[in-house]
Amino acid sequence: MASNEATIKEVDNLQIPDTYEDPSVNKVIDKSTLHKMVWRSLLLQSSFNYERMQGGGWTYSLIPGLKKIHTNKKDLGFALFDHMQFFNTHPFLVTFVQGVIIAMEENKENRSTIRGIKVALMGPLGGIGDALFWLTLLPITGGIGVSLSQQGNIFGPILFLLLFNAVHFGLLFWLMNYGYNTGTRAIASMRENTQKISRAATIIGLAVVGGLTATYINFSLNGTNGSFAIGKMKIDLQAGIIDKIMPALLPLAYTFFCYWMLKKGRSPLTLIGITLLIGLIGSFFGLFAWPAAIK
Repeated sequence: MASNEATIKEVDNLQIPDTYEDPSVNKVIDKSTLHKMVWRSLLLQSSFNYERMQGGGWTYSLIPGLKKIHTNKKDLGFALFDHMQFFNTHPFLVTFVQGVIIAMEENKENRSTIRGIKVALMGPLGGIGDALFWLTLLPITGGIGVSLSQQGNIFGPILFLLLFNAVHFGLLFWLMNYGYNTGTRAIASMRENTQKISRAATIIGLAVVGGLTATYINFSLNGTNGSFAIGKMKIDLQAGIIDKIMPALLPLAYTFFCYWMLKKGRSPLTLIGITLLIGLIGSFFGLFAWPAAIK
């Protein structure tokens, strides 16, 4: 048992080198490999979890390409471990990110650059995908299918499935090829400014993570119990003080707390348990306000 825990800690603290044992560049990715990755991308959310989100499905979909590119076992192992980290984007647009990333892998770009580009792309595409598909394509195709169904036409739901999936699968395959070709062309000019691009991608990635922190982490005090009185004046601690200092200060503080715990060697599962415990205690005593979506 002790040896297993030591092994897990060793893996969690693994330092991924920025370069490769085998730096040779060979063009090994063909359309067949790209299409295999497209089909695997349908399982993007099959191992969805709070620790890595789509990280498992994302890595699984890249395996056909990574195995062709990294014939050195250590390089392949580091690449797989690197991609198993947190990843989350819209499943209908993920193949564009895959195409760009697999082109960078094929050209043996530095791992930090690949990581930065991946993080920089996943956030914006997540928001764009929701607007394009759930708020536009789905209502339009669904409306067409419903209008036919209301007239007693059995072809209504069939037409909905045909229209929706024609756009869905057409985009998956087109974006994969477009992302790969775009990545290949862009890498030639990127090589001259690798450090600048890596720094820019890191900055964008941090901005995306900051946005995710403010969006995903709902942490605020209850206006009733999270207040105090000074004389006849009642002050709301959340709206009157904390939000005046900086909006979303509590989510940011809790994110830094989790980061500090991770640096101390605590596992993500431990942090999930701590978060659950804090939420239950805070809810029981009425200290925290529930998000509007949960009410």
